[in-house]
Amino acid sequence: MVWPLYRMIEKLSYYIRKDFDPYTGLAVERYLTESAGPDECILYLWQNRNTVVIGYNQNVWKECRTRELAEAGGIAVRRMSGGGAVFHDLGNLNFTFCLTEENYDQPKQQRVLLEACRLLGIDAELSGRNDLTANGCKFSGNSFYHRNGRAFHNGTLLIDVDMEGLGRFLSPSKAKLRSKSVDSVRSRVINLKELRPDLTIDMMKQALIEAFEKVYGLKAEEKVFSREDLDKIEAYRAGFADPDWTFAAARPFDISFGEKFPWGELYLELKIEEGRIAHAGVWTDSLDTEFAEPLAAALEGSRLEAGDITDALKSCPECSAYAEDIIGLIMDQAL
Repeated sequence: MVWPLYRMIEKLSYYIRKDFDPYTGLAVERYLTESAGPDECILYLWQNRNTVVIGYNQNVWKECRTRELAEAGGIAVRRMSGGGAVFHDLGNLNFTFCLTEENYDQPKQQRVLLEACRLLGIDAELSGRNDLTANGCKFSGNSFYHRNGRAFHNGTLLIDVDMEGLGRFLSPSKAKLRSKSVDSVRSRVINLKELRPDLTIDMMKQALIEAFEKVYGLKAEEKVFSREDLDKIEAYRAGFADPDWTFAAARPFDISFGEKFPWGELYLELKIEEGRIAHAGVWTDSLDTEFAEPLAAALEGSRLEAGDITDALKSCPECSAYAEDIIGLIMDQAL
């Protein structure tokens, strides 16, 4: 996708949330994204307590051990951006850059993160498009949201996270486990406190604000919410706290299969009635949030034949970038 030429950012703002409620955290993220000025970039820093956050098109039952999480007093919630499931505790700091699509500049936003680490004496680098690493290990994963002229870039910063929680509450799929053992995944993740033992969350917050100002060459002002702002945030919070948003009522399915591709994992669930697909569930951790619902709609009503399903998929323009992989997956099932 080609984005418009960047406008000049003329205003920097930041907001640091004090509470740890994940529903409020996501509500504030949505509000800041929708209210950012035409020449403004907002840096939002926030934390959640014992929370599993799943991507927009993920199945919470597959990604999270919900019973264990609830028994530990934790919460599962769905975010607006794509990508995979992550575990948050108070050893993790979340960041979000909120702005218009015109102002969205992912490389510049990532430079803020790298500069903050440099200010703290930590040698960090960008790995691929989405991850930040130090000492060869990942300490930050990113996800992205673009819709209706608005955008955000968010992610995690592992400062002193309980690594056992990562394995206790998250459920890696069989496709992921085929290529990466749990032990190898853990060995590739690092807390920044291992590299700088005196590092605190507050130190990272301060470094991020300083780096934000340095990279953009402007002074950042703290955001203050009015009563009207807080009312809108509370309305958004109710939406994120609605169980239907997070858990999405699941139907019983007759056939399920999936695979991991370079662009993300895809899992299909099909409910069959009289030889046709009555309902389709499409679950993915792809950063692209736009193709899952159109794919499900295209599959529903098709006969349970690979050729018919393939024709339906070819009629879905939102799926064109992934069509070859999805068709191959379906053909492999010998339907």
